[in-house]
Amino acid sequence: MDVYGVIHVSAKYGHGVNNVRTGYCLNWPVGGYPGPQGPYYCAIGADKAFGRDIVDAHYKACLYAGINISGINGEVMPGQWEFQVSPSVGIEAGDQMWIARYILERITEIAEMVLSFDPKPIPGDWNGAGAHTNYSTKSMREEGGYEVIKKAIEKPGLRHKEHSAAYGEGNERRLTGRHETADINTFKWGVANRGASIRVGRDTEKEDKGYFEDRRPASNMDPYVVVEIREEMVPLVQRDQRKRECICYSHLCAYEATREEKT
Repeated sequence: MDVYGVIHVSAKYGHGVNNVRTGYCLNWPVGGYPGPQGPYYCAIGADKAFGRDIVDAHYKACLYAGINISGINGEVMPGQWEFQVSPSVGIEAGDQMWIARYILERITEIAEMVLSFDPKPIPGDWNGAGAHTNYSTKSMREEGGYEVIKKAIEKPGLRHKEHSAAYGEGNERRLTGRHETADINTFKWGVANRGASIRVGRDTEKEDKGYFEDRRPASNMDPYVVVEIREEMVPLVQRDQRKRECICYSHLCAYEATREEKT
């Protein structure tokens, strides 16, 4: 079988957690804003990493529930976080995503926080919340796979408008061409380019095999729709006429959480 769908869905939930009593984000000044973006990405320390208690609780709860969660890290906007889930098989990628979201919302409920998956939670000079999706097939991961990747990337370029419409409500507020996004009206791909619609990693280019990353999906996307779109993009070089097997590694980089301080 040729198809092994490797999906890393960075579904970030931006202004993600608000205190139900105050309406402000955790560790954000009341009525104001924290320092500019930059020092919060993958940060440690009480002045940079806001809300790690919820993130760690979610990670442990997913493990207990049998979710294939494989990592967490702080994101660009203060209070944003990300978790990864992999591997999943076929439609299980969507199942894992929804259950992980459910567990996260239950944990924020206990903490008296309100969770949001809005693609652009804070207007202005702040990163939005995406669901970046990494994908590969077996042939992409074999020698010479880079050529297969480039052929696969041609397909979403032809259906960019249709795909963009299916990638999450309000995503046009996020895909502006700024804050590590491509403009929603333009399709482009590039190597190691965070401003591209689809990005190919530097290692993939260097090793002539690997995967590609669709950076267009929003944090509030339907993971089942994303998986379906990924599958229709794949060039089936060695297709079995009776059976098609797909393994989806759902790297649900699922969450840029912004949360508010409890009072």
